[in-house]
Amino acid sequence: MTIRSRQVSVVFKHDFYIEGIDRTLPPGAYDVVTDEEEIEGLSFLAYRRVATSFRVTGPTRERVTTESFSIDPDDLAEALRMDAAI
Repeated sequence: MTIRSRQVSVVFKHDFYIEGIDRTLPPGAYDVVTDEEEIEGLSFLAYRRVATSFRVTGPTRERVTTESFSIDPDDLAEALRMDAAI
C-alpha cells in the first residue's frame, strides 16, 4: 500500500472554529495535510483520502509549539466559507 501526503496552506481573515478543535482560533495561515492511500487493483492510478490534519502553530512562553488535529474536510470547507462571508 502506497501512502502520499499533500500539504496546503489556508488563510483565515477572522477568528474561526472548526469541529474537532476545542477552541476558537485566531486569523492567520494554517497548514492542512491530507494523507491518501493508493487504491490497488485498478487499471489506472487512483487514491482515496484516509486522513486530514489541521496544524496549529503558536508560541508558548519558552518555545513555538505545533498541534495537529484530525478534522473532516467538509468542516474545514464550511469554516472557510463562513470566513469569506464575513
